[in-house]
Amino acid sequence: MFRQFVRFLSFVTLFGSLLASAPALAQIGGSPVADRVELLHADSLVGINTPGQVVRKIYNNVRFRQKGVLMYCDLAIQNATTNVIEAYGNVRMIQGDTISVRGDTMFYYGNTRQANVRGRVIMQDRKMTLTTRQLDYDMLSGIAHYPVPGRIVDKENVLTSREGYYDTRSKLFTFRQNVRLVNPKGTLTADSLLYNSLSRIATFQGPTRIVNKDGVLTSIAGQYNTTTSISNFQRRATVETPKYRITGDSLYYDNSSELGIAKGNVIMVAKDRKAIILGDHVRYNGKAGISRVTGHPVAKSLANETTKDTLFLRADTLFSYDDKATNTRRLLAHKNVFIYKADLQSKCDSLIYNTADSTIYFYKNPIVWSQNKYQMEADSMRALLKNNVINTMFLRGKSFVISLDTLKNFNQVKGRTITAFFATKLVSIKPSKPASGTLSASRLSATATNTPPRNVLVKETSPAATTATQQEQTTLDRVLVEGNGQSIYYAVDDNNKMIGLNHVECSRMNIEFIDTKVGRIRFYGRPDAQLIPPKELTDEDKELDGFSWREAEKPTKGQVLWTEIPPVSKPGNKKPLKIRTSSKPLAKKPVLKGNK
Repeated sequence: MFRQFVRFLSFVTLFGSLLASAPALAQIGGSPVADRVELLHADSLVGINTPGQVVRKIYNNVRFRQKGVLMYCDLAIQNATTNVIEAYGNVRMIQGDTISVRGDTMFYYGNTRQANVRGRVIMQDRKMTLTTRQLDYDMLSGIAHYPVPGRIVDKENVLTSREGYYDTRSKLFTFRQNVRLVNPKGTLTADSLLYNSLSRIATFQGPTRIVNKDGVLTSIAGQYNTTTSISNFQRRATVETPKYRITGDSLYYDNSSELGIAKGNVIMVAKDRKAIILGDHVRYNGKAGISRVTGHPVAKSLANETTKDTLFLRADTLFSYDDKATNTRRLLAHKNVFIYKADLQSKCDSLIYNTADSTIYFYKNPIVWSQNKYQMEADSMRALLKNNVINTMFLRGKSFVISLDTLKNFNQVKGRTITAFFATKLVSIKPSKPASGTLSASRLSATATNTPPRNVLVKETSPAATTATQQEQTTLDRVLVEGNGQSIYYAVDDNNKMIGLNHVECSRMNIEFIDTKVGRIRFYGRPDAQLIPPKELTDEDKELDGFSWREAEKPTKGQVLWTEIPPVSKPGNKKPLKIRTSSKPLAKKPVLKGNK
């Protein structure tokens, strides 16, 4: 009998509460309510006495509905006057057939359709699952906001952040602070990030880093497609692989094809070879191992680690080819090539440098200067390097070598082909005592030689210092001429006084040099030789046909780095060769100190 009375009392209470709430549901604060929250089911309901408001507590299997949204919980407190619901225990909200939200508690504001879910929050749609501790969901705008750390999982990605927003209509996420996106192809970290769960494209504005098995990419602004692994970055981006590092104002990189395109102040570093390539535009194909650089391209290669001697090369276009089988590289410079190194300068139309055999190939009107003492020209040239220092030069077609000796005379050799051999040796330099203060490196170099020293490491010297300094110098050691050989060189005595000028024509000759002077010479095949005494020399006697000392055209470091304009090439001197007839008879062999 008592149980029946309790059931009856509960029914009366529920019925009375519904009747009492009827007029209140029609009006809130004097304004009509468009959509009220409708109670669909509950095991029990108890009214709460609140002056001026209709409030009730609803227990077990609670279910509400408002305009296509279903809400479930174990316990709810519904304010029918303000259209607000407090839900507790196994809270669940379903919007249409796409979005569901779960949590421990929820405050739902029916007038603004705002849900604040707390506890173990899980939000799901067809594309992703969001877990967090707090979620504020505005169903009018479709924006869900979590102000505390959250974690989003979709088919391929796991994304975490300190704070985030999710637009349920556009499927666009906005993440802030400590953003981290992980998928099987790599990991992305950023300060802020926009992520579209439909296209799976991540867009960021702020420092960003992407790491995968092939390398690391850093940038400030851009996009990253997590499906295709294609990146498109701006504002000084860098991609780094085990062998290369590429930096540019903008950068496109396809991780699958290993295709990279960098634009604007591009720097490409070959880490394993200590080489750097600069330019305005770089296209890099990692699978093929080919790079193309245009727009003021410059290649820099460290030639000596001790002295930091660097070789600089510029051209209209630079190509780099990597041979993965041999781990070697070829560098091709196309059009208007200039080279600068402390002891070597050159210019030509095109050039190929092969690291496999340390060989440089010069094509079309090449000219090479070395140590301010030697000038070499030919139709084509090949330089063999040893320890990054020129060792042998092979000249083919209209070959011409000029050597400036210590007396400022031009020794000259020309022929069909010329092979020039160089020697590198240590030279001791004894510094002179300065008048006062310390002796700087530049002054010490000036006292040692008239030309810039190569591979010299000089310290500041005190006034009392007398220790000699050693430096490497590369000098012309021997010249082998084959075919239509001609030479003029100055013979000197033991006191370094000029005896005369030797003019020789021979099909083949071998000339040895000592300290830029001709030391020994061998001629083969009936040489035609003549010694001209100093008093009988004329200007025409001192030059072979085609002689032109083109030191003014020698590239400077500034010209190679595009900070200076190189001079226009001048045609060589094409004066006809004049053979002086001396009062003395022709010698079968040229008179020369040390000749055998």
